[in-house]
Amino acid sequence: MAASTLFRARVPTERLKRAEEIFARLGMKPSDAFNIFLAQVELRNDMPFAITTKVDELLTTQEQGKTWDSALGEY
Repeated sequence: MAASTLFRARVPTERLKRAEEIFARLGMKPSDAFNIFLAQVELRNDMPFAITTKVDELLTTQEQGKTWDSALGEY
């Protein structure tokens, strides 16, 4: 078995509760999610998502539908 390290972090209680609800729907625990995050950092040798101060404009429902159709076809 590979060696493991205990990692502890302080997070806001309500944020963790909301995240745990999402993880539970995915059949995961917070530790699973954190391990997936670390694996993606390792694979990409970078963050697995963009970190920016610039907010992207949200798509309208119609724009989302057009994007979906062009990417995956009609359903």
